[in-house]
Amino acid sequence: MVENVIWPAYFDASLSRREGRRVPESLAVDDPTLDEVATAVQQVGYDAVVERDVSYPRRHWEPSGRVLVKDADEAGKSDLLQAVAAYVAALRE
Repeated sequence: MVENVIWPAYFDASLSRREGRRVPESLAVDDPTLDEVATAVQQVGYDAVVERDVSYPRRHWEPSGRVLVKDADEAGKSDLLQAVAAYVAALRE
């Protein structure tokens, strides 16, 4: 069973790639929330487990939470992040 970890910082347009953004700026949004990311993961078709009491290692002083994606065996992490980013952006419209 593959379990992918997705942090909201991966989709944050205010961060650079060096600071932790993992998607292109065209797919990133300003200050994505943990709930938006979890909803997007579910919309893509995976089970999402939300962990609110953890911090992104590159921004350890800022509690952000993370989403664990269960059973994403057939999707690579990059493809998964691109799909989730598209749904997070759609939630903002």
